[in-house]
Amino acid sequence: MSSERQTGGEPPAAAGPGPSRDQRPVRKRDAARSRELLLQAAAALFADRGFERTTVREIGERAGVDPALIARYFGGKTQLYIAALQAETGGAVPADLLDRDRLLGLLDRVGRRGPGPAFQAAVRPHEDPAAQAAARAELHRRLVEPLAGRFTRDGLDRPQLRAEIAVAAFIGVLLGRGSGTFDELSRTDDAELAVLVREVLAGERPGTA
Repeated sequence: MSSERQTGGEPPAAAGPGPSRDQRPVRKRDAARSRELLLQAAAALFADRGFERTTVREIGERAGVDPALIARYFGGKTQLYIAALQAETGGAVPADLLDRDRLLGLLDRVGRRGPGPAFQAAVRPHEDPAAQAAARAELHRRLVEPLAGRFTRDGLDRPQLRAEIAVAAFIGVLLGRGSGTFDELSRTDDAELAVLVREVLAGERPGTA
């Protein structure tokens, strides 16, 4: 008697082939794309509506991605916010505010898109402590620390305080310009405004008198 008859049926079917090697990179690319879409959508919504007023559902809808993936890829809304902040500069150390190109770039970007999350956190602190800490850290890394470094190299006293005052003044200029409350400020183009802002921020630095 054959082994088939002894087992009382057809031989077990062979297991189907596992995922091909070609399928795995596709899934990885899809995951990377979904993550990037979530980052882009989150950055735009956080800049437009702020951290508290933006929901994970809105982020998912704008990205065209299942909102549940936010938890999978980032851990939650706060972690996504932190990732979006860090993605804006890619971790690069920026030039300080007295650098002409840096200043022009900020004036142009904020003029087109409005103040980003880091700037907003300086005016209206986030209720979420982790989100506020991240925004504060990014603001200091991008603006305060580079300027404090320049003031230190120039031998100015209290460079950290000088840098914080200068950054606070610059944020005030950005917000005032965008509000339309100050007519001349709103009408002045980026190039002319950059010259005047640099003069104000530089103050009585050696060699500027």
